[in-house]
Amino acid sequence: MKKYVEIAMVLIAWFALILQLIILKDSLANYFSYFTILSNLLVAISLTSELLASPTSFGKIFSLPKTKSAIALYILIVGLVYNLVLRGMWEPKGWQLVADNLLHVVVPLAYFSYWVVFVNKVSLVWKDMISWTYFPLVYLAYSLIRGYFVNWYPYPFLDVTKFGYQQVLINTFFIVLAFISIGLAMIYYNKLMTRNR
Repeated sequence: MKKYVEIAMVLIAWFALILQLIILKDSLANYFSYFTILSNLLVAISLTSELLASPTSFGKIFSLPKTKSAIALYILIVGLVYNLVLRGMWEPKGWQLVADNLLHVVVPLAYFSYWVVFVNKVSLVWKDMISWTYFPLVYLAYSLIRGYFVNWYPYPFLDVTKFGYQQVLINTFFIVLAFISIGLAMIYYNKLMTRNR
């Protein structure tokens, strides 16, 4: 059962990423500057590595429960932020609507459900949350630094030219707080489920 779920999910994830790339109306650099794309890419790579049972160090990293849990956190944030904050800001149509829903709804729901049902999370500890924040923190720093030089920001809440640094830093504080809160909730949920078994 687990293998069939992984096959279906990996096909959907890669299809969504490739579709978005094909219909791209922006530069390739901007494409890879979206947290949505990077998180979906992590999902696709993680599942591909799992299916291939890669014996490499790279493959082993993606097989770790804490790595899969971090990816589940990232992709869940993608779904939540888009559907609660960004969805009403534009109206995609046609294939863009398809890609949009796959990247922001289907993959996040599918991978988080996969994490809940199939990932062995017994080894998770509270301090894992520290390493889980590295990627979003680096991403936020990259987005702000790159945005300063190219005058383009991937998300409205990071747009310094519109809101100024003070407001953007406040926005990023709440984003990081959301990562930490949801990540800790995931670890707590896992400990609760483990204790009740």
